[in-house]
Amino acid sequence: MMKINMILSCMLLWLVSACTSQEVVEITVSPEVTNAGYIGNGAEWDPYDEAEAWGASISDKDWETLCKRLDFMKPQYIRCMINSPYRYYDSETGTYDKTRNIASISRLLRYCTERGITVMYGEYNPPTWDMKQDQKWVDMSVDYLNYLVNDLGFSCIKYFVIFNEPDGNWASTNGDYEMWKQMLFRFHRKMKEYPGLTEKVMLAGPDVVADYKNEASAYDAEGWVKQTALDADSIIGLYDVHAYPGQNEVRTGQYPEILSRYKRHVPEGKKIVLGEAGYKYWRDADSLLMAEYNRRVEGYPFTKGSDCNMLCYDYFYGLDMPLLAMEVMNGGYSGMAVWMLDDAMHSSGDSGKTEDVKIWGMWNILGEEVFNKPDEEQIRPWFYTWSLMCRCFPAGCDILACEVPQRDGVRAAAARKDGAYSVAAVNFSQEPCDVEIALPGDFAGGVLYRYTESDRACDERGLPVPCERGIAGRSFRTTLPAESFVLLTNIE
Repeated sequence: MMKINMILSCMLLWLVSACTSQEVVEITVSPEVTNAGYIGNGAEWDPYDEAEAWGASISDKDWETLCKRLDFMKPQYIRCMINSPYRYYDSETGTYDKTRNIASISRLLRYCTERGITVMYGEYNPPTWDMKQDQKWVDMSVDYLNYLVNDLGFSCIKYFVIFNEPDGNWASTNGDYEMWKQMLFRFHRKMKEYPGLTEKVMLAGPDVVADYKNEASAYDAEGWVKQTALDADSIIGLYDVHAYPGQNEVRTGQYPEILSRYKRHVPEGKKIVLGEAGYKYWRDADSLLMAEYNRRVEGYPFTKGSDCNMLCYDYFYGLDMPLLAMEVMNGGYSGMAVWMLDDAMHSSGDSGKTEDVKIWGMWNILGEEVFNKPDEEQIRPWFYTWSLMCRCFPAGCDILACEVPQRDGVRAAAARKDGAYSVAAVNFSQEPCDVEIALPGDFAGGVLYRYTESDRACDERGLPVPCERGIAGRSFRTTLPAESFVLLTNIE
């Protein structure tokens, strides 16, 4: 019996030791503001241009579902781009009609206006590629912008993009910086002809793709930002780039330096955002993820995989997206719009074919109507974390210095708004840890959200709910499980 008791005692000591020896990571939030006046996080939300080509429209019921999800999410920054042949330009007759197909974009912009969401609006390309330098396009495009802003009163539109990714070999510009610059000034001159338009809406650019160089272009993406700042800063209200890193780049800590390449050229007093952001897995370090991507594309009926992220269904994507946002916020950028909100917005090459649908979203609101797959309308896991990164880091908040000890796999970001705080942390490692969050000011009425693969609290609609409430004090300890996300906040 004595021997058994000794064994049990030893086992107990071992268990206590194992439990108490778990690493405590101290996340210290400083009062120092590193990034003031954050614009906010959000998504690409385009006005369902291709729904009609798929033989459907967004029903009142679907709009109600979208609004409930977005009302929880509280996106602060929306990028909304149109294809003009689906809107104001009839390609068959070559005529301009600003009232054509206005319903869905009006509904979207009304939602954003009523909720004070900042919208970056623009056009993917001219109505036809041979119109890329045509004054007719400039005249139509600016008149349509004025119609949306001044005639219809959609004051949410704060920024205007004239070409999507003009550095790309897939764009009508094909990397021609000089042409893009000339068109930028032509658009600005036309905007000035409409009373008050340039006071309400500023140009954004250059809208280029980070870490990319078109062989036909004089500049890589960094060069485009640098030259834009030198040549056109007087008419640029907001700088933006698009980012599609690999998982390995971000998780190994390489991405802050990549982001800094573009920000360092932005003149003092101006802001820069990620106009589009997501993950792609073509780099060697992500070869296993790419192999899984290819496996899923094989035989999939609703995409050829040419411009998709088949891994957006996965739990881990809900760790990677806030992780990228943390790099953005801590790196001095002022916002990030994820690509994208909803699969029901686009087909590859704008083909209008269901087999070309771009799968990137948090759901597909036309899953039942178009694809006969009602499950596709359900919320995907990454909405959980991304909605919180939007809701809890609101427009106007200040990003604070956040000290995290060197610990592989743990990253954090913090913000303050009107004396309230949000602190988000990701542990993408395989080991759990305890975290001690120290705040620089009084904290009361706080809640904690936790996202793990097996445990994430939701309501009956699938929307996140806190796992702890009534948190107060300047210091808070919680467990950060392996491969998890937590967010502590008292920001309403």
